[in-house]
Amino acid sequence: MALRRNFFVELFWKLHPGLYSLTGGRIGGKIMGMPVLLLTTKGRKSGQPRTVALTYLPSGESCIVIASCLGEEKHPAWYRNLEAEPLVEIEAGGRKRKVRARVADGAERETLWRQMADRLPDYDEYATRTTRRIPVVVLEPASATAR
Repeated sequence: MALRRNFFVELFWKLHPGLYSLTGGRIGGKIMGMPVLLLTTKGRKSGQPRTVALTYLPSGESCIVIASCLGEEKHPAWYRNLEAEPLVEIEAGGRKRKVRARVADGAERETLWRQMADRLPDYDEYATRTTRRIPVVVLEPASATAR
């Protein structure tokens, strides 16, 4: 049974980025067998930095994340923030860097979704909980040529 939002999940989401950052990823660097990165976006309303911890799939110099929000009907705030400003920062493997976010579509999206869901089957369950198409986001080095 995949997670659902509750008090403990909310508390974990609030504490996890700080623990990860404080320990350089030694605590919280993996969840359910998947690596974790910290994504820092600029709040689309506040303009303030917002940091969340996300599981990801390494793909060369890029990182793949899924905006599942546990299968809720709304996109997560971090996703809305990167829609407004796709140039963001990540911290993964003890290294901080600027990346540009883009949403995968078509065959690329399906391939990446399958790769993520094969490693963490909860994603397939989240997809059954919502009518929205859950975005698959590619975080590419900021110096990469835009597609």
